Amino acid sequence: MSDLLYSEEEEALRSAVRGLLADRCDAATVLARAESPAAAGPHDRELWKALAEGMGLAGLLVPEDLGGQGATHREAAVVLEELGRVVAPVPYLTSAVVATETLLACVGSEAGEASELLAALAAGRTVGALAVGLAVAPGAPFQGVRHEAGALHGELTGIADAVGADVLLVPADGGLFAVHTAQDGVTVTAQTSLDLTRPLATVTFDAAAARELTRDADAAVRRGLRAGAALLASEQLGVAEWCLTETVRYTKERHQFNRPVGSFQALKHRLAQLWLEVVNTRAAARNAADALATDSADADVAAALAQAYAGSVTVHAAEEALQLHGGIGMTWEHPVHLYLKRAKADSIAYGTAGRHREALAGLVDLQAP
Repeated sequence: MSDLLYSEEEEALRSAVRGLLADRCDAATVLARAESPAAAGPHDRELWKALAEGMGLAGLLVPEDLGGQGATHREAAVVLEELGRVVAPVPYLTSAVVATETLLACVGSEAGEASELLAALAAGRTVGALAVGLAVAPGAPFQGVRHEAGALHGELTGIADAVGADVLLVPADGGLFAVHTAQDGVTVTAQTSLDLTRPLATVTFDAAAARELTRDADAAVRRGLRAGAALLASEQLGVAEWCLTETVRYTKERHQFNRPVGSFQALKHRLAQLWLEVVNTRAAARNAADALATDSADADVAAALAQAYAGSVTVHAAEEALQLHGGIGMTWEHPVHLYLKRAKADSIAYGTAGRHREALAGLVDLQAP
């Protein structure tokens, strides 16, 4: 059995990422961007450049011979924990994990276009997004578009981070195609979304030029979505940990009847229960990341288990944080609402908890009678 504890290298990576985020992604900055998304843009490009180009984090999952860092999903999970802790408005999960894993499934295919795109994503020069709805679970049916005369036609909705993407990976007629968003025939329209730090969009193709990546879109998309679901649990862990830590800190400082409110037994019980849930989420998230890193035969089980548990815990943590912060928690000036929105959006990303429980039951042969 693998050791799920963090290695020295993983802790060093965490420290480096946390230091960068402390300098460039404080709560006030994220709040300001959320208040004026049209002016600020969908992503913090400077932060993304520092993470992707400066630290090389966009290429963690890309092998060295393809231009990446040759790391594993465990390192990517550590990065996502830290990004979740600050609800960073960067496309790491969608580009450096989901799009990258989808492209890795296409390497060696007859089309031979995936390696070039992987190098661009790993270097941080290009942001990619898988053009499949954010709510689609691994293995679930997904919508595609038509491929006629070398061009794509149709419309897809609910595509995460498409607004800031340079290239889209689009399923069409059983194949997977790469489409550059800057060309004629591609229209990306932002949708109103709950979580403004991970915007959704509708993408319309009108005779858009496309390059084929593989003729088996199902396998590539499934791999990308599985990695997204498994590592989303690490992002959710970061969100939940921030909520717990900040709530404990606040209840120690806030006084009523000349006592810290955190000393009241009822609040102690609520926070103790939340701590147990967060610890269990860490175990599930680490197990999912390790299963992918070691290419375990139980990777599907680990991903489904992590998402069956993490979503509801993260929402619970955010709700408790908002309530236990009292009046200040209800204001726009406090960042807790950003965490609640991220938690709610993440709870349906890459499949709901119910969908993953159903999948898990099938995987371990424990179907309901």
